[in-house]
Amino acid sequence: MQKTYMAKKEDAGITFRREWYVVDATDQPLGRLASKLAIILQGKHKPTYTPFFDVGDHVIVINADKVRLTGGKWDQKMHYRHSGYIGHLKATPYRELKRRHPELPIKLAVRRMLPKNTLGRRMLRKLKVYPGPEHPHQAQTPTILSL
Repeated sequence: MQKTYMAKKEDAGITFRREWYVVDATDQPLGRLASKLAIILQGKHKPTYTPFFDVGDHVIVINADKVRLTGGKWDQKMHYRHSGYIGHLKATPYRELKRRHPELPIKLAVRRMLPKNTLGRRMLRKLKVYPGPEHPHQAQTPTILSL
């Protein structure tokens, strides 16, 4: 009988080799793109995946301002934030959010698909989102990934 592989701290340098990927978000539906990015950040695409270790890869998303939302979601979908004071709930439509911060819709969607703990916050740091086609990570020699 074959045992299930579970990584240990000693394997960290050998097993957890991190790759760098570039993903073009042009005309990609936001939710489908975010779910695939979350899988890569968590490392679920690798045979060495362990739920309690961060074994995922780095992802660079370019052309974030060209991501797609279907239907009328640009005007109907809202981003909510609260200051902590009574009655200070702010609602911003995604069209306005995209105009001000084009990378934020992708970051928010991916963040909500990751674990809600310290491990998830560590995974989110490996996501780099840029509104245009340029990024400053050429030195890492990222691989182009088509989703």
